[in-house]
Order: sequence, then structure tokens, then C-alpha cells
Amino acid sequence: MRKIRLVEVRSELAAGTRGASMGIDAMKIASIKRRSNFFMRFEPVSVQDENKLLFGDPQFKWAKYGEGVYTMLNRVCDTVEGLRKEKLFPIVLAGDHSTAAGTICGIKKADPGLRLGVIWIDAHGDFHSPYTSPTGNMHGMPLAMVTATDNAENEANDVEEETEALWEKIKQIGGNGPKINPDDIVYVGVRDTEAQEDYLIEKFGIRNFKTAEVNEKGVAKIAEEALEILKDCDQIYISFDVDSLDTSVSTGTGTPVPNGLSKEQAFELNRTLIKDKRVCCWEIVEVNPTLDTENKMAEHAFDILEATTESLIENF
Repeated sequence: MRKIRLVEVRSELAAGTRGASMGIDAMKIASIKRRSNFFMRFEPVSVQDENKLLFGDPQFKWAKYGEGVYTMLNRVCDTVEGLRKEKLFPIVLAGDHSTAAGTICGIKKADPGLRLGVIWIDAHGDFHSPYTSPTGNMHGMPLAMVTATDNAENEANDVEEETEALWEKIKQIGGNGPKINPDDIVYVGVRDTEAQEDYLIEKFGIRNFKTAEVNEKGVAKIAEEALEILKDCDQIYISFDVDSLDTSVSTGTGTPVPNGLSKEQAFELNRTLIKDKRVCCWEIVEVNPTLDTENKMAEHAFDILEATTESLIENF
């Protein structure tokens, strides 16, 4: 059986709305309601956050709180790298989705010679850079960070030199150059993208299994096809953003989008994907109890977290 280590990252610097830093503790409350001993079974590692920066204004217009995001990505990278070198399986519980870039960098830094594939279960493409972002919120940029993609062809923002320098530093976290190939990304549930992201999705031929296709083919077939796309990858990282769920479920998250996955589909999808022996890390992000009623989102998220972890244990 794989040795699991929980990684708690309470950063919410890169989100557009406040409250995602409370998502981990909301899931712990959900576990108590479920009378689950989940959080007693696995030793946690807590990554220090920089959320104090939120009491001030962001320094960079097109990379908001970027100095803090840079710090957090380095901390997450170092934490995940250390766990992977110890042959531990990180299950990352995080606030905003930007820290997923740190996770990917850490996996790659621990095993730089291995080809890493990514399954990104999300409502959003998260493939913006400071040059293309409509908001400057960096939770929309993690895949551009780890593929070192500026998307200069679709530049829309007048980015200051200080922001450009910061962005170059972020792209080098965990080692020089890209950490993954864009064609080693598989999307599931992505349905809210901007034109700049659509350009990259088409340019790199990134496969996106939208909700209608999941409904038509069933989760088992989608999982099979997603893993087949990544057949040449040595390792696989799965990132699960709770806004991949339909708005009938995902009210307690910062950017909910209609026509998403059902809870049952997300439940089965994550349980199925994590059975692949190449999967080396799983992450859940963007639970925001301040936007919720009676902690429902955290309860759904915890159910998926616990079931996915059990599937991992059962299959190793």
C-alpha cells in the first residue's frame, strides 16, 4: 500500500473572491459530521501561507499578489518534491488553484527525467498568462506557468517590466523550462474559457471531455480514453477543482459554472483515474465555505476526497 501524506495549502492569494483558505477546515468539519476518522488516519504537512498580503492592495495589475504567489509556489514545490523523494503519495488540499503549479513543479523536480501527464478536472482552462488574463487573478494561470507559455500571439494587456520579470521567475520554479508538454494535458469538464485559451487548446490539440460527452459515454469510458491519451507518460498528476461540478452542487466555490459534472460522476471519475499505477499525486482545490449554505460544498468535496483516497488504498 502506498504511504499517503496530506498536504494542506491554505493560500487564496490568486483567487478573485476571498474565502478559499477556509476550504480545508470546512472539509474537516464535514468529516466530523460524517463521523469519519479520515483526518486522524493520515499525517498532514501544512505549508505556511502568505494570506496576510490580502490586507494590502495587489502590487501587480496583471499578476495580482504575484510576489506572494511566487513564494507559495516555491514552498509547495519544495514540499511535494520532498514527499516524492521519500516515495510518499501527496494528497494536496489547497485553496486557490494557482498552487497546483507548485505541485507540478515539485513532482517534476523530484523526478526530472520522467514524463509527467496532467488530468485537469475543472470548469476553466487555467491557461492564461499576465499577457492574456482578463482579471490578473493568478488562479487562472497555473498551466501557463508549468508549460512556460506566454501566448504572446494573443497579448491583450500592457504588462509592466516588473510583472514580466516576476513571470519569468515563476516559469523557472522547480527547474529551467517547461515542466510538462501541453499535449500531455487532458481536460475534463472544462466549459468556461476565453478566446486566448481556446487558441492554445486548438494549437496544442488538448483533449477536452466536456460534460455532454461524459453523459453520453459514461465515466468509465472517459477515464479509459483520458489515460490512453497519456499512455506515453511515466507519471500522472490529477487536479480536481470543485467548480468542475455543476452549479446545482458547486455553490460554495468562487467561480461556479452551469452544465458541469454531477457529484456521482466526479466521485466515480476520481476513484477510477486514481487506480492507474502511474498516478503519483492528487489535488483538490477551491472549496469556499463563505459562499456556501450549511457547508454543503465542503461535504460534497469531502465525500469525493475520502472515496478517492479509499480507491487509492484499495488498489495498492
